Amino acid sequence: MMRPTPTTEGFSYVEVLVASVIIAIALVPAMEALHSAMSASEQFTSAVDTHYQRVSKLEEVLAEPYASLLLAAQAAGDANTATAYSDGVMDPDRRVVYLALYDGDADPFSVIDPDIDGDSNPFTGWDGLLWVQVADDERVEMLETLTRP
Repeated sequence: MMRPTPTTEGFSYVEVLVASVIIAIALVPAMEALHSAMSASEQFTSAVDTHYQRVSKLEEVLAEPYASLLLAAQAAGDANTATAYSDGVMDPDRRVVYLALYDGDADPFSVIDPDIDGDSNPFTGWDGLLWVQVADDERVEMLETLTRP
């Protein structure tokens, strides 16, 4: 009687075991990379949310009548005093609004020095411009613009 000859089809048990070990070893760094990407995504989402909250507050302030903004800037007195347009002190995502009279001496994009009055301070004179800044509580991140009637 003849013995059947072994076939060479398929994988042996050792080959399957080695492939499984290689896949298991490769999955650990891949899963760590996915975890890092997910946490970076959460941080980016948070940063984008706070940016758009500041943009929203800036648009809200700019929608106010110019006369109201002017009164608030005069009441604040300088560019370092928060105005009543700011969020409440206990608000966790507080947006602080600063308003000041702005000395737009000349065209800042020209070659000529725009500091016509020579004081190197944009908050001294006034020619109708109002400076508006919306910042976080520590004034680390902010948006600012100028407005006029």
